[in-house]
Amino acid sequence: MRARRTAVGWLFLAPFTVVFLLYTAVPTVAALGFSLTDLRGSDLRHPLAVDFTGLENYVRLFQDDAFVRDILNTALFVAVGVPLTMGVGFALALALNSGIRRLRGAFRTVFFAPVVTNVVAVALIWQYAFHADGTVNRVLSAVGLAGPNWLDDPHLAMPVVIALGVWRNFGTAMVLFLAGLQAIPRDVYEAAALDGAGRWRQLRHITLPLLLPTTLMVSVLLTVFYLQVFDEPYLLTNGGPLGSTESVALYTYHQFGVGELGVSSAASFVMLALVALVSVVQFRLLRPRS
Repeated sequence: MRARRTAVGWLFLAPFTVVFLLYTAVPTVAALGFSLTDLRGSDLRHPLAVDFTGLENYVRLFQDDAFVRDILNTALFVAVGVPLTMGVGFALALALNSGIRRLRGAFRTVFFAPVVTNVVAVALIWQYAFHADGTVNRVLSAVGLAGPNWLDDPHLAMPVVIALGVWRNFGTAMVLFLAGLQAIPRDVYEAAALDGAGRWRQLRHITLPLLLPTTLMVSVLLTVFYLQVFDEPYLLTNGGPLGSTESVALYTYHQFGVGELGVSSAASFVMLALVALVSVVQFRLLRPRS
């Protein structure tokens, strides 16, 4: 009977196991192997004829000024994008949980819509809006201000790309924070109100501490997204101008595009290491303490 149950269990696991091996495990192991060789696009016909180079690709990456710049760009995405996204999502979750009484479901749908909107269509609209003759500069011109060429300025392109990332992801943060807020017992707030605690003290001493597990989850999810950010810089600026918006993921894509498969694989594992390192730090800093 135990052997039969085990066989049935593996039978149900078989579809996922096959897909996981074919599309995740085997490609990951292969990419790790590629990162230790000098594999290029021209070598694909004879992949076994490449030379083993060890950690040479990783050393080459950190000697590349463009890659170091892209790590800093990605760090800026995380440092600015994550707090902004969490702040907007938390504020909207508070409003939906206690401030907005009518049409709450409609507001929730509208706020979550950017998450499921096609990113290519959105990027085209943002390109038009922030073009030199676009909607944003027309509005500025109407109030007597001369608008810049946003996406062609190395100092202004990054804020626009980050703003698109925040706009696309605040809905996810809002839904998760809203679920965390609704899980907090109401009698805790009622007891605090009877003791004379106002809204600010309730927020500081009840809501934020009890919301810490949700905050950790949202922080990790958003950090992983911004560390791997690709769609926004690729569709808006393709990493320009002058590489000011190129992320590590976009660098990996560009190296793959020019045939540097070993370097591209090494860059992807550096990105994986960054994601793992930052996630561990977040769990250490934000985990609930008794």
